[in-house]
Amino acid sequence: MSEFDHRDGVSRRKVLECMTWCGTGVLWTISGGVPHSLGIMGEAQAAETKGLTFLQISDSHVGFDKPANPNALGTLEEAIKKVSALPQKPAFMIHTGDITHLSKEKEFDDADHIISQSRLDVHYVPGEHDFVDTDRKIYQERYGRAAKGHGWYSFDANGVHFIGLVNTFDLKAGGLGNLGTEQLEWLEHDVKGRSASTPIVLFAHIPLWTVYQDWGWGTDDSAQALSYLKKFGSVTVLNGHIHQVMQKVEGNVTFHTARSTAFPQPAPGTAPSPGPMKVPEDQLRKMLGIANVNFKQNEQRLAIVDSPLQG
Repeated sequence: MSEFDHRDGVSRRKVLECMTWCGTGVLWTISGGVPHSLGIMGEAQAAETKGLTFLQISDSHVGFDKPANPNALGTLEEAIKKVSALPQKPAFMIHTGDITHLSKEKEFDDADHIISQSRLDVHYVPGEHDFVDTDRKIYQERYGRAAKGHGWYSFDANGVHFIGLVNTFDLKAGGLGNLGTEQLEWLEHDVKGRSASTPIVLFAHIPLWTVYQDWGWGTDDSAQALSYLKKFGSVTVLNGHIHQVMQKVEGNVTFHTARSTAFPQPAPGTAPSPGPMKVPEDQLRKMLGIANVNFKQNEQRLAIVDSPLQG
């Protein structure tokens, strides 16, 4: 079994421990594969950052109107206002999928209208909810015209190589994500000639480590993808899908999942199934949010601030 093949997932105790320390809004920096706390989020946001800073938002589910959050568009707008209020303007923003809830043209229009208010360039990857239109073409026509296959691509910024992957077009049994042979071959070619000192950021919708296989919270062929990245000293994997903050460090790879801007989901194994979780109104915005990510040039260093909409 590959060292990256996390079939066993994580225990409920470990999940709850992770949610406790990740959910408090602490700024974490990863140096030499070891996470270090730099202070509470308020202190982190007030501190001046240098190097490349970018944002991650995820799981906007525009069009969702069920009791877990009757106004998902409204909480997306709150998130974007929080982005606009950051003391340092990020270089760009990454959206890790489920832009919409039902892949309707109006849902995409509404999402674009709100997200454009950030005045940032936005790099998208699709969630499974962005592929439920009849022909599964709307996402591709809007965001993937210059991409390969069903929407994968790469780009460089400030010495960091970013790779957007698609693991939601051909889901496997139980809802597990899947990259597929064509995308894996492209990925191998994309990174082959790059220096091992290049920081790598992968981003996709479904986690590239098996958070909880029973709920499909993992990617069937992620081990193959990650095997192409073993030579790199710094690899960061950003995902959405599970609507909660979890982090794992394994060797040279840091895995990080983001909150949704729409609704929370239960911790793995704490409910009969995944799905929108209704919480008291005064708790909802504490469970939604964004992530602010900073790289310092030549230091192989990553800092992530997870910022809830409230609290």
